[in-house]
Amino acid sequence: MSVRLVFLGRLADVAGVSAKEVAPGPLTDLLRGLPAGLLSPRVKLALNGMLVQAEGLVLDSGDELAFLPPVSGG
Repeated sequence: MSVRLVFLGRLADVAGVSAKEVAPGPLTDLLRGLPAGLLSPRVKLALNGMLVQAEGLVLDSGDELAFLPPVSGG
């Protein structure tokens, strides 16, 4: 099985795709192959629908990790 990475909003443009399947493992390993624009501290991560911190995160088969862009309101 694999891990599904989902890039929402403008992050899909940064990634070049809206979703990508990758092998399970530590998030730090998975991030090495991604564009730098996805690694901004303002980009939030949601693992299986729950907001998470990137530090120490290990992804298992069947997980979905969503990259959430910064939002602005007014």
